[in-house]
Amino acid sequence: MTDPFSLERYLVRRKVFTLVRSAFHVYDADMQEVLLYAQQTAFRLKEEFFVYRDESKSEALLRIKSRQILDLAATYDIADARSNEPLGAARRKALKSILRDEWEILDTSDQVVGTAREDSTALALVRRVVSNLVPQRYDLATTDGRPLGFFQQRFNPFVFQTELNFAEDEDGLLDRRLGLGLAVCMMAIEGRQK
Repeated sequence: MTDPFSLERYLVRRKVFTLVRSAFHVYDADMQEVLLYAQQTAFRLKEEFFVYRDESKSEALLRIKSRQILDLAATYDIADARSNEPLGAARRKALKSILRDEWEILDTSDQVVGTAREDSTALALVRRVVSNLVPQRYDLATTDGRPLGFFQQRFNPFVFQTELNFAEDEDGLLDRRLGLGLAVCMMAIEGRQK
């Protein structure tokens, strides 16, 4: 079995026909192997997601939990579920996200170390009008502009799919666990607003 946090490329696909708010399968880039299963915990005041090794949910690998009950600029802590080791956090920039979605990537001391930003303001405005006809792309970069990768939605009117690509992060600056946690969080939160 492939180490789910060792790859450069992934495909995340929203599970169709689910009773929970958000559930996703994480595949290798060629969709040959399901690497992870992510699911939002239902009926919680603070939003919480777990990323499991598989759909049996017998082994949680990541925990993503909101710090606040209701907040447009919510911060989501991302931790290793096995050791409870904090990995960092994702914070949505609420006001900036009105025109163009933007998230901050935080380290374990809550210092901003990177961003995930929608590719262009013009395309973002078009997306707000025509919804999923123009697939979203988020570019990930460090605060000093070094590229970490991108999240690219694939056009499919029936199934929500996003490619995660960390190949630009040649120096391994972004822990893949934090990167995958960020992707699951963003897909659930941004996807809910569409």
